[in-house]
Amino acid sequence: MDDLSKKKCKPCEDDSFPAFTKEQATDMMEHIPEWVLSDDGRRITRHFPFKDFKSALAFANQIGELAESEWHHPDLIVAWGRVEALLTTHSVKGLTENDFIMAAKIDLLEK
Repeated sequence: MDDLSKKKCKPCEDDSFPAFTKEQATDMMEHIPEWVLSDDGRRITRHFPFKDFKSALAFANQIGELAESEWHHPDLIVAWGRVEALLTTHSVKGLTENDFIMAAKIDLLEK
């Protein structure tokens, strides 16, 4: 498989873009080993530790800029010393390649 971080997210506004099965999502996890697949296979999450709130917020803003450029937006929790990123494709109620592309790109951001 190509390096996910070099791919672009694709619009998925109709039924022609189905969600991955849990097995497909499990197979994709090898490309993003720091992320965790939910028990139902419908979302992935990662916790990023930081030394303080300011650093966590700056990182969340980097994710926001990336999300806007890819037009695929994670749910973010920003707190003192941490950022939690959750990815799912809401329109299909599950995971698509876009989620794994975003996770791979988030992993490359400066922390």
